[in-house]
Amino acid sequence: MTIIVHHLENSRSQRILWLLEELGLDYEVKRYERDPKTMLALPALKAIHPLGKSPMIETDGKTLIETGAVVEYLVAKTGGELGAPSHVDEALRYRQFLHYAEGSMMPPLLALLIVQRLGILGRPARGTLLKMFGEHLIWLDSELATRPWFAGESFTAADIMMSFPLEAARQRGGLDDSYPHLTTWLATIHARDAYQRALERGGAYAYA
Repeated sequence: MTIIVHHLENSRSQRILWLLEELGLDYEVKRYERDPKTMLALPALKAIHPLGKSPMIETDGKTLIETGAVVEYLVAKTGGELGAPSHVDEALRYRQFLHYAEGSMMPPLLALLIVQRLGILGRPARGTLLKMFGEHLIWLDSELATRPWFAGESFTAADIMMSFPLEAARQRGGLDDSYPHLTTWLATIHARDAYQRALERGGAYAYA
């Protein structure tokens, strides 16, 4: 059965399209635009799930939300392809970054987005938030100083999960060329054929 991806423009769901391309699974994209004033998802998504959030997929008669849960489902569906490596240390890092992407990186990035939209009222908080988030970037850059991918020597779904927060960080979180290992990693993932195919399927994406 073809997987239906309910894909919101410029959102976390771009990662699901990329993963599906990497795994070679058949899927259909239903793309949704954001409200031009609020930049939130339009009510049409709530017809699929009460929370109206993306990504969500429909598969085997079920609707599944939450990026990490969708990633784990798709990896399992293909017998563990792009899942946890066999080496114990790499497997631990895989699980760590799979959850770190949403649990630790996205909250401060969301806060920075809100502060940015507040304009002059948000300026006092921006410096503090950037300094706090900078600690994440320093650590992540040091992690990639010793290996090519977040889990280890092999590309995994953990890298796909880390893509959106780091792409967003380049736009509003202070990620620049002073973090050479992170910027090299971003250039590397953007050059992957599956990543480019996902862009073609998903439509315009501001973070690539």
